[in-house]
Amino acid sequence: MPKITFIGAGSTVFAKNVLGDCMLTPSLADSEFALYDIDPVRLRDSEMMLQNLNAANGNRATVRAYSDRRAALTGAHYVINAIQVGGYDPCTITDFEVPKKYGLRQTIADTVGIGGIFRNLRTIPVMLDMARDMRDVCPDAWLLNYTNPMAALTHVMNVHGGVQTVGLCHSVQACVPHLFHHLGMDPTGVRWDIAGINHMAWLLKVERDGVDLYPEIKRRALEKQETRHHDMVRFEIMRRFGYYVTESSEHSAEYHPYFIKQRYPELIDKLNIPLDEYPRRCVDQIDRWESMRGELVENRALTHERTHEYASYILEAMESDVPIKIGGNVMNDHIITNLPREACVEVPCLVDGNGVQPVVVGDLPPQLAALNRTNINTQLLTIEAAITGKREHIYHAALLDPHTSAELPMDDIVALCDDLIVAHGDWLPAFS
Repeated sequence: MPKITFIGAGSTVFAKNVLGDCMLTPSLADSEFALYDIDPVRLRDSEMMLQNLNAANGNRATVRAYSDRRAALTGAHYVINAIQVGGYDPCTITDFEVPKKYGLRQTIADTVGIGGIFRNLRTIPVMLDMARDMRDVCPDAWLLNYTNPMAALTHVMNVHGGVQTVGLCHSVQACVPHLFHHLGMDPTGVRWDIAGINHMAWLLKVERDGVDLYPEIKRRALEKQETRHHDMVRFEIMRRFGYYVTESSEHSAEYHPYFIKQRYPELIDKLNIPLDEYPRRCVDQIDRWESMRGELVENRALTHERTHEYASYILEAMESDVPIKIGGNVMNDHIITNLPREACVEVPCLVDGNGVQPVVVGDLPPQLAALNRTNINTQLLTIEAAITGKREHIYHAALLDPHTSAELPMDDIVALCDDLIVAHGDWLPAFS
């Protein structure tokens, strides 16, 4: 039976969802689950939680916690990555507070933008170190990457890490159900196509029985814009560019130059944009953990129902050779033909015993490809900075970022990058 290694297993709730799903999957239920995290307390919590789940499932699986990452990876068939380098305190705090001194505000800061750039720069070296271990001790393993910034990290592991990697994000499978629920529409029997880049993939087609549902979606969305709600930015993007985007409005607000603007602070209220949203979530999760810990870790009667997370379904398809369709992040090898070949794209993929096989999309509508390229530019320059160790490419990435460049002049952007390098200290490698 397969060995499934979870890196970043101290994320106890997510480990329950992903590995709990695997325990409920017949072809995976007898697996070895190898857990690794740099925090021994959280690692032990996750081990206890999974042992409780395993007992409820007849103790079919083997659950082991490892203090050594290489040992956890040795012999793995599948590796699930969910690390966050630097955590909320200090690194997320730094990513938000230093830019504020320049008047640059953010909502989530985990993908592009100045926060996304620096999250990449501290995460990529750790990922490449993990890739070296994988090449040595589990060279044939598939890596399922859940860590943000998704596109850049998945690119790095495939191209520079030498590890077969697929990036997975909740936003693809959640897009249409959440949209239809918000608009009061019935999702039964609806078929859709989604493609683009992570956090900026596009609902290209949505229909039922061959009938295009976009006109009704747009009509209801326009009515919704008369009152404040959680998805106003995405509806505004759809109104202007014609298509709905997969990721939430709080994310989308900082991927474009139109919404978070010092000169037009009224837009924040008008479009209901939650500045500093991610730090608030982090504090809330920290505050709630002790009560959650009792429910998850010390609950010997703990049960689980299989979720919609892709991981167990992907592993099941690979083990059983029964194909499924997912939305995955893969390298753009002539898949989306009007995006750069070196980009990491989010597209439909078939998964079976042969692995993850992306489906050719062709050209995106030109305005959508153009929006994607603005974020791809920053992703690729951030990777260049991480791989070459050249500080100038950090500047290039920030200077090309749509939100940062719309708000700050060149000299301030460079100074901000320098300040962030100093503030992050040893969390970053040295840059020449």
